[in-house]
Amino acid sequence: MSNYWNNQLMLPAPELIETMTGSNVLIGTLLFNPVKLILDNQSTVSIVISISFDGGTTLIQWHTFPAGEALILDEDLYSFPKGTSFYGNGASGDFSVSYCYLKQ
Repeated sequence: MSNYWNNQLMLPAPELIETMTGSNVLIGTLLFNPVKLILDNQSTVSIVISISFDGGTTLIQWHTFPAGEALILDEDLYSFPKGTSFYGNGASGDFSVSYCYLKQ
């Protein structure tokens, strides 16, 4: 009898983090297809997050994060694709995108 185990290993990707300046700031671009994603407004002001799937030519305003809000997306089957770029616009403070991906 054979054992069937899920041999997929989840690895951490480098954190994407930037300080807001009052205009659109590139927080970073996903290097891998994420399976777990944490978006974290580490500031004391609201930050508007926009997403681009074409290298920044087209920005889609996605979500306004109130001060201190974090959002965890952990749906393994539905995710932003590798190459997605995150932009933030806020008066000050840092915004972070942390994620894990599956080892191939």
